[in-house]
Amino acid sequence: MKYLYNINYLKAACLLLITLSFSCDSEEFLENENKSKLTDQTQWQTEGNADIFVNDVYSEIPRICTLAEQLDYYTDDYNISHYYTASNWRQGICQAPGSSNDSPWGGTYGPTNGYTWEKFFEKVRKSNTGLKELEANKENFTPEYYNQRIDELRFLRAYFYSEFFMHIGGLPILTEPLDRNTMTEEELLIPRATFEETFNFIVNELGSIVDNGNLEIKYNNGDSNAGRATLGAALALKGWIELFGASPLFNSGSSYLPDTENFVHFATADPNRWATAAATNKKFIDEYGGIYDLFDDLPNLWRASNEYNSEVIWDRQIVANINGMGSNYERRGGPTYVLGQYMTWGNYNPTQEIVDQFAMANGKPITDPTSGYDPQNPYENREKRFYDFIVYDGAPYKLDWMPEEDIIYTRIDETDINLNQIDLAGSNDVGDSGYYQKKRLNPDAAPGNDASGQNDLFYRYAEVLLNYAEAQNEAVGPDQTVYDAINKIRNRSDLPDLPAGLSQDEMRDAIHTERRVELCFENKRYYDNKRLMQQEETMGVARHNMVIRNTVPSDNSGVWTYSVEPEVKFTPKFEPRQYMSPIPQNVIDQNPNISQNPGY
Repeated sequence: MKYLYNINYLKAACLLLITLSFSCDSEEFLENENKSKLTDQTQWQTEGNADIFVNDVYSEIPRICTLAEQLDYYTDDYNISHYYTASNWRQGICQAPGSSNDSPWGGTYGPTNGYTWEKFFEKVRKSNTGLKELEANKENFTPEYYNQRIDELRFLRAYFYSEFFMHIGGLPILTEPLDRNTMTEEELLIPRATFEETFNFIVNELGSIVDNGNLEIKYNNGDSNAGRATLGAALALKGWIELFGASPLFNSGSSYLPDTENFVHFATADPNRWATAAATNKKFIDEYGGIYDLFDDLPNLWRASNEYNSEVIWDRQIVANINGMGSNYERRGGPTYVLGQYMTWGNYNPTQEIVDQFAMANGKPITDPTSGYDPQNPYENREKRFYDFIVYDGAPYKLDWMPEEDIIYTRIDETDINLNQIDLAGSNDVGDSGYYQKKRLNPDAAPGNDASGQNDLFYRYAEVLLNYAEAQNEAVGPDQTVYDAINKIRNRSDLPDLPAGLSQDEMRDAIHTERRVELCFENKRYYDNKRLMQQEETMGVARHNMVIRNTVPSDNSGVWTYSVEPEVKFTPKFEPRQYMSPIPQNVIDQNPNISQNPGY
């Protein structure tokens, strides 16, 4: 059914273009009885016709898997090449663009993650138009259909707001499509709402959707409506946004830079926001925990055949081998050379910083003198997720599309340069950190354009557990429910329980480490660094690579030595203004009621 559902996305775009092409000749068009061409009248006459429009709104969810620049490029988890927008951002270069722009190639406006000011309001306008037309044509639909589609569109609008809100802060709140022909200038030139007003709009919409109960809690693989919004998606998103807002960057009562209009922070601090976030995530665990659960086979959670497994809460459907519908993720990342052939662009290069976060198999951090960690044998006896997620020097590498196993080397070998997959200068596609990523690569799909059909996964049950543990620890301390949530995740990867008796500070550190490892390379680290006010600490210093050399390089008769060395491509810098992205200048020129973010 996923294939048919995504085809509807394509049909929607085509049919909307047909509609626009006929709109100029209105008299002849309105008399046209050909039902294969939808008009403003026929679009909303039947549920099937209405779904073509609603499905087109779903198609507005960015295909993150196709983006050249992943949000993790703006973190300390990836070491990237010089030509991305993220490379400028890492050097403290971030300024307001003249107009909306999301090119990943050398931009100076920071991360977009598939959203720009212009694209965001296109998504909101479509959502509001659908809501308006469903209401105006309510008599054409069954109550069940009407209630479901209304709450789906409300969810999509709240989701679009949540994504842009995390980058911009306060946004104009639009609940109906703007119309120059009928609205006054005052009605059109809507100012930004405050951070708190935007936050409240998002969480109130999501809470109302959950309370309405019109949507299914979850869809499973094979369900005809899989991919549509659910109560699970609404509640999980609500819990995450509440955690985001409760965090130090926004909830201290003062801003990282002067913010007199309160666009990027709450005007007053409220520690109870942690308790609110904890309660929402606990509601998910208590009420939906029997429907959602951790998926037993973590490395295969992202396999296309395992879509909508027990852990999947909210995703975007992807269809392989159809132009513009498939995923390019495998083409962009993973080892550059596989079985001697150039296969990928080698983009996803984990840093030594993230590698060092993975524990030993005994559950102890590598910094613990009793852990058994050996800096000159660093890949022995590490926790299971390390081998599931990271490709390291000497790692066996075998995905299902490969005819045989390969061994990936990321050392400096002067006797056989064909074995080398490390380029410290960042001058070619070979990785420059000493590591490649394996997590999220589809084992069934050889690298190629649109070759993979695994869905973009945005929220999963493990994150709900992590959200709850963090919020509850901040609200009341490390009670047993906090231990239960974290240990459930650790135990899946064969790690022992956390030690008993941790203080609140110790538990906070444990939760942050667990979150970083479990959610690595899922475009979560950027938001965590932001909300926890860590970007000055993590992005203002160099990331590190693992450089492996032989003490007798002429014939490798010596010992291979492991040296952690700083990257040499950039002089890293972070300016406080970079906590939030700038607003394009043409937006401010067109609407003088829109104020710029602090520092730009």
